Amino acid sequence: MPRPLVLLLGDQLSHDLASLRGLPEGGVVALCEVAAESSYVPHHHQKIALILSAMRHFATELRDRGHRVHYSVLDDPDNAQTLVSEAERLAGLYGCDEVRVVRPGEWRLWQAMRQREHAALPWRLIEDDRFFTTPEDFAAWAQGRKAPRMEHFYRLMRKRTGLLMEDDQPAGGQWNFDHDNREPLPESLAVPEPPHHRHDAVTDDVMALVAEHFPTHFGNLENFHWPVTRRQALGDLRHFLEHLLPDFGRFQDAISDTDPFLFHSRLSAALNLGLLSPREVCEAVEREYREGRAPLNSVEGYIRQVLGWREYVRGLYWTRMPDYKRRNALVTSRGLPAFYWSGDTDLHCLKRAIEMTRDHAYAHHIQRLMVTGNFALLCDVAPEALCDWYLAVYADACEWVELPNTLGMVLHADGGLMGSKPYCASGKYIDRMSDHCRHCRFNPKQVTGPDACPFNSLYWAFLERHADTLSGNPRMKLIYGSLRRMNDDKRAAMREQADAFLAELETAPAYGHGEHLAGYDATQETTP
Repeated sequence: MPRPLVLLLGDQLSHDLASLRGLPEGGVVALCEVAAESSYVPHHHQKIALILSAMRHFATELRDRGHRVHYSVLDDPDNAQTLVSEAERLAGLYGCDEVRVVRPGEWRLWQAMRQREHAALPWRLIEDDRFFTTPEDFAAWAQGRKAPRMEHFYRLMRKRTGLLMEDDQPAGGQWNFDHDNREPLPESLAVPEPPHHRHDAVTDDVMALVAEHFPTHFGNLENFHWPVTRRQALGDLRHFLEHLLPDFGRFQDAISDTDPFLFHSRLSAALNLGLLSPREVCEAVEREYREGRAPLNSVEGYIRQVLGWREYVRGLYWTRMPDYKRRNALVTSRGLPAFYWSGDTDLHCLKRAIEMTRDHAYAHHIQRLMVTGNFALLCDVAPEALCDWYLAVYADACEWVELPNTLGMVLHADGGLMGSKPYCASGKYIDRMSDHCRHCRFNPKQVTGPDACPFNSLYWAFLERHADTLSGNPRMKLIYGSLRRMNDDKRAAMREQADAFLAELETAPAYGHGEHLAGYDATQETTP
């Protein structure tokens, strides 16, 4: 009888995982806390605590279901501290004849495991079927498409799944209600309090472990309220459906100076860990529309994020790696601004986005795209610097979802594969969609001068620097027309203002050991 070791990763906490099906009686399930996965970027304290607490709770559930489970804790002196080496140590300890594992969430681990498929102790890699699609499905759809756009993929997924469909037509007569979802937040609107989860002894132990082992990492644990069990995640889903979904759509792009969550679900971390399935979440959201409790623009907007963007970026990641990670179409090289780690900046929108990230391991998608991301784009920050920051600081950041969104959507570094134009904007956008500017010493209506918002001159200087690459883009024709109509003195003044700002912008040293930043050497994962 086969005797496999089934390795479960921290983002595979699902009882219906493919590797757990049909597990023979002698099989062993292993979950491993290893230093290598906690420190290749300085992961937020809350991110590490979330994953380790969820893993420990899941191991208990597996034992309760009758599985034989080995759990390697981080401070076990026998722990090999890399996933491959620790799994092979455990396989030897239990006399197992193979290691089984579902596709991990990072290409570097996938490659390290593939190198062991024909080793003396073979590894068997299994496709992850918890998603709506597989990489092979996506590759077949994308074949022959010069620009595999998300909107086209999303419509196909709607047809395949039947979500928000009326026979063969989209509910409401249109596929996309994005134009209804761009309202700023009214001052008088009250936002519901997010759910808070009680910390049990397991979570308390993990939080103490994180504080001890990763004292220099970004963030704090004071506001830790992430769901660490499926029961807690289902509670968060119910809270979203009952209290947030009706207003989610129209305010999903709004930014608040005081409220980090607004009407967003904060379910992405639970989805990425496997505590919730994308299908059950989409079906629950659709049911709110069908039963008249939520408007179509909110429901469609949310389903588009899960069924559309989430599946699309995963397909793009797995079919374009490893070359995708090296893309730098705008040839940028600036280091990450140092204040991304401290929040010490006079730019109030950035200060608040970074403080909220520090305190909650969270910022919603517009804060990521149009505040921290937009600023990095306008400053020509190198893709690897920003990608590693996003991967480190957000609780929901797995590389398969973080990398395409950051490199392609935020920085346009893939040359337009994901987006037909860069998402660049001046301070006027932030002023329109947030209440940050009223608290800022800079004026979003001024372009030059000591009180001018730096986003404004940086925006026009960015367009000038990259005119050879971007001015031929049809979607940027109007803005480049405005730039050409400006007189030379005005353009020179904006350029000088931007150059002076960038000259004083302190950058942070690169973090890491080289493998994550410059192309991971998978053989390192197999070193005993």
